[in-house]
Formats: sequence, structure tokens, C-alpha cells
Amino acid sequence: MRNCTIFRLANGMRVVHQYIPTTSIVHCGIFLGIGSRDETVENQGIAHFWEHMAFKGTRKRTSLDIIESLDSVGGELNAFTDKEKIVFYASVRKEYFERAVDVLTDITFQSVFPEKELEKERGVILEEMAMYFDSPDDSLQDELEALIYKNHPMGMNILGNEDTVRNFRKKDFVSFFAEHADNRRIVFSCIGNITLEEVERLVKRYLEPRAAQKATATRKKFTKYKKGEHHLQRGVKQTRCALGRTAYPLLHPNRIPLYLLTNILGGPGMNSRLNLSVREKHGLVYSIDAQYLAYADTGMFAIYFGTEPKQAKKCMQLVHREMDKLCTKKLTARELASAKEQIKGQLAMSEENNLGLMIMMGRAVIDLDRVPPLQEVFDKIDAVDALTLQTVSQETFDPDQLSYLIMEPGQS
Repeated sequence: MRNCTIFRLANGMRVVHQYIPTTSIVHCGIFLGIGSRDETVENQGIAHFWEHMAFKGTRKRTSLDIIESLDSVGGELNAFTDKEKIVFYASVRKEYFERAVDVLTDITFQSVFPEKELEKERGVILEEMAMYFDSPDDSLQDELEALIYKNHPMGMNILGNEDTVRNFRKKDFVSFFAEHADNRRIVFSCIGNITLEEVERLVKRYLEPRAAQKATATRKKFTKYKKGEHHLQRGVKQTRCALGRTAYPLLHPNRIPLYLLTNILGGPGMNSRLNLSVREKHGLVYSIDAQYLAYADTGMFAIYFGTEPKQAKKCMQLVHREMDKLCTKKLTARELASAKEQIKGQLAMSEENNLGLMIMMGRAVIDLDRVPPLQEVFDKIDAVDALTLQTVSQETFDPDQLSYLIMEPGQS
């Protein structure tokens, strides 16, 4: 799969398309190389708030028009913001592909931020923040990121804080977008039963007229990690634990080995080492996960679990035991071969989800300026040897470099 076509418009934007004749649904999205890491302490949360406000009115559509534009034909319109990207995306029957492109272009580039809608959405986001604090799994990851990326925008909460959210005005959204939007880091991604010729016609009509624009703001790189430990109290019944550290960035040669290693240790399979040890053998957790996120100039490795307060110390010991095994003992040829087949199967199955594939394509073009063929990824996985995995384990799991976030029952 991944027979992608990538081309560049006259204004610098890129388009990635994959034709799949066996579906009647088209998934498409506009990817902006802007995220919460492009904020400052004074305007944290503005990228996420701007994403919300894009749906609240444009020069030619009211907020109700936007809601009904695709919902009325059974389609979906949505968006998300993360550390490095804002994405607006839609799913429709192929007959409504042009309407989807029109709406996506409109909300991305023609938002007017009406004052009345701004005040209403401010309340919605404050409620979202309240829900966030009621979700210990979400807040646990964010608190760990704040600890690992201390005093850097990478560690700031994507939602912002109450003070910043209460004070944003229309001019703040306009200036943030003007300073950070860059056509060279804007990608339109689409997948479905739509020909390349039709995609070219529509993007030239709706996207190419946008004037070329270069960002004037510079993204602050993350350069120095210092381990830390933080204990906090929340209204939870379990003790929630997270440990982690910075890890390899997107283009590092050890990214694939660490991805494989993370899957072995605590991936989604029930046979992950942490799951077999901490849950299946000792019955101390319902779930335990390891995660590796790669960014442009840094990355983050983390492990998350929740358990009875009296069992937290035992769980942490078991986690360290499994990490230590990977540091001190190379995988056998059989173990390594099995781990590779497992992760290749997971990747292949993920490509059955066309929406997820469309999002992967858009991300890849922004980050890599290409979409690596699946076989190329498989070849890189197959090239990983046991010694490399052991070396990566020793670098990543060094106990002297791990940070710890413990969320305990109590009042904050």
C-alpha cells in the first residue's frame, strides 16, 4: 500500500493523495506545522483555542453553517491540536469531496473569530479543562511532560491555563496565526476513491489562491534534560505512576529500535513484558503501558500504570526489573524474530483504517517530506539486531536519567 502521490502547489503548500478504488468514503485534512510548543508562557493554550474558534464563523459561513455543511450529508468534520501540529479533517462520501475541501479551506484560512462566539467557546474550553482534571490518565501524561520538559513550551499543557484562556482576544488569534503559519509547513492529505486529476483540480481551486506566507516566529528547540521527581495529590482512588525521560527525535537512527523495544516492553499486545509480569503474574494493575513519542528535535519515552497505593512500590520494582532484563540480556533470535513479526502485523493492520492512514500521510509529509513505503519500514525493523536493542535499552532505561511522577489519592 502507500502508493502516494505528493506534489507542491505554486504557493508552497504540499498535497499528498492516495487512490483507493474499493471505498466510497474520502478522508481528507489540512495539516499545519503549528502546535502548542510554538506558544509562550503568556499565550499558552492559544493553538488549541484557535482550533476551536475555526469552527465558529468565517467570512462566508456562520457557526451553524459549518456544523451543517457536512453533518447534513452524513459526513464528519473534526480537528485536533498536539505539540507540533493543528489538523482539520473531514470524512464524506466521495460525491461531497469538493464540499469537504471547500469547508476545510474556509475554516482554516478564513475564520473571523466573532466576539460572541469567542465568549461562548471560552466557557466550553474551561469546561474541557475541568473534565481534564477529572481524567487522571490524561493529566498524568501531561504532568510527566511538564516534569521532563520543565521550563520549555514542550512541557506546557495543550489546553493552557485558566488565566490565559480567560484573556484571549481576537487580535491574539490573528497575530498567532500570522506569526506561525508557513505555507511550506502546510499539507493537504486525502485518501479514497478520488482520482489524482480531481484532487489537483480542487486543491488548485481552493488552496492555491492563498498567498505564499512564511513564518516570522522561530520555534524554540529543546536542548537540556534534567531528571526530576514530583508527587501530587488528586481525587483518585488508585496511585497513578509515570516514569520516563527524553528520547530520540524523529530522524535519529535509533528511532525504529526504540519503537520496537517499547512495543516489546509495554506495547498494546497482551504479551508485552510489563503486562505479563505486573498484571498477569502478580495481578497488581488493570493496565500498564509503555509509550515512545518522537518529535522534530526531541522525543519522550514513558511508562504509565495505576495500582492500589500499598502496591505502588512493588509495581515500580517490577517495572525496573523488566527494564533491567532488557539492559543486561540480549534477546534470543527467536524472541527478536517474534517481536519483529508482531510489530509488523500491528503496522499492517493500522493501514486498514483509512482515516488513520490519511492522518499518517499528512504527518509524514510535514515531518519527512515523504511517506515511507510500508516495506521500507519493515526492512528497517528487520535490520534491527539484538545488540542494538540492548544498547538502546541501556541508554533509554538508565535509572540515573529517569523522571518520576506519582499521583496519589488526596486533595490537591
